[in-house]
Amino acid sequence: MSLFTHRRHVLQGMTGLAALTAAGCATTTRARPRGDRPNIIFIMTDDHAQSAMSAYGNQILKTPNLDRIGAGGVRFENAFVTNSLCLPSRATYLTGLYSHAHGMVTNGAESNFNNEPLLNHEATWPIMLRKAGYHTGVVGKWHVNTPPQGYDYSAVLPGQGQYFNPPLDVQGVRTRGQGHTDDVIGELAMGFVRDRPKDSPFALLFQFKAPHRGWEPAERFKSAFADIDIPPPPTFMEDIASRPRAIRAADLLIADMPDYRNRGVRADMPQEERARLNYQYFIKDYYRVLLGVDENVGKMLDMLDREGLSENTVIVYTTDNGMFLGDHGMFDKRLMYEQSIKVPMLVRHPASIAPGQVNSEQMVLNVDVAPTFLDYAGLERDPHMHGRSWKNVVAGAAPADWRQDFLYQYFEFPAAHCVRPHRGVRDRRWKLIHWELPDEWELYDLQSDPNEQTNLAGKPEHTAEEARLKDRLAALRQEVGDGDLPGYAPADPDDMRFGGYGLPNEEAPTCRALPPE
Repeated sequence: MSLFTHRRHVLQGMTGLAALTAAGCATTTRARPRGDRPNIIFIMTDDHAQSAMSAYGNQILKTPNLDRIGAGGVRFENAFVTNSLCLPSRATYLTGLYSHAHGMVTNGAESNFNNEPLLNHEATWPIMLRKAGYHTGVVGKWHVNTPPQGYDYSAVLPGQGQYFNPPLDVQGVRTRGQGHTDDVIGELAMGFVRDRPKDSPFALLFQFKAPHRGWEPAERFKSAFADIDIPPPPTFMEDIASRPRAIRAADLLIADMPDYRNRGVRADMPQEERARLNYQYFIKDYYRVLLGVDENVGKMLDMLDREGLSENTVIVYTTDNGMFLGDHGMFDKRLMYEQSIKVPMLVRHPASIAPGQVNSEQMVLNVDVAPTFLDYAGLERDPHMHGRSWKNVVAGAAPADWRQDFLYQYFEFPAAHCVRPHRGVRDRRWKLIHWELPDEWELYDLQSDPNEQTNLAGKPEHTAEEARLKDRLAALRQEVGDGDLPGYAPADPDDMRFGGYGLPNEEAPTCRALPPE
């Protein structure tokens, strides 16, 4: 079965299930009283590194309100995305499908990449919940390749959005918010909850712009951290010369980011000086915009308390992907390294989850969110979904057969940051990465080398482990129907133009050719 035939099969099946749900089919809804169904608030940020939260050990950035969610329920230590790129991951959160199956494998919302389908809204958990009687809303950053459809209320940023006085599409009508975008989003989200019908449960997607690139904080946070130097991570000045050619040809080095040239970071400065200056400007702005997120989440939590909604509202806080904060001398995401694929995941539901849990055992993925919310709403998991509900996990009854490893995919190339296609498998101890352009491998023992600095691929003493993981990678791909994905890498490895995606070559930037072996 080809990739796109598989995708059509999956989404047709999911559309059928959604239709059955709409009709009230008894086979898709459990016998749970409607009045007992919890409200659901899914809070998502953009590019939030797991390390950038005090609940996860950050000693400089304090996030007391985000911490409240984890303290009131569960903080997952091992939460991951299956494709560390905004649009593919967002579509995965909505559908419970790997990106090859829902078909959105690039950030194609602004680029008109061809060969990609539009989001099938009928196959998303919010629309399934609405058809089962939930009042639904989406507020904030959307960044999926078609506007939201089928919600009772929508107020979303077009495209990537902007940090101040943001344009907004409210119920499909273009308007403009006043002030900092995440304050605007916070007010709209609270308005949705205040104005909801009181005779049905609600489900809200509450999605911030921060801390996406641009990192423009609200005025009240602009001087935060100004009087300190924030220590960079231990791998900050790492020499990547020994890493695969695909890494060396990517455009991820923090020394080369152009964002702070207007603050005096000149291109002719020595690389180390550029890196250190860029890092201080970047990390402080990154932390500052997260202060705004934390404050607005706190306002929502306080309102839920005042209105007596906290006890039976499931809150999940997460992000679309992780972020390099100077790790390996890099910024952005995309790579299968830990800081890129590992995300914060906080879950609270006082009615069913004991507070103060830290789960460092189970690996949970973005494909799990859709089946989890269906489970909380009393609906059966769509059989085509690749994820599974972790409702029992957070309730303290983790299934004995919970996953021990998972598949990672990245397809977008050539494109921004010039990261080449790769797939991999990560288990509790080991990680294997396969670079497909060119054919290169990385193998890391995360137990002895948590910073992923010693590539063991090809080492005779690790031949058996490498072979085992290669077999496992093939098996995982087969399990989820991940065949070859044609058309997302140029036939000629030296042709790095952004052609073939509906963009004229002469108008598109280029990627560097691979360095010599």
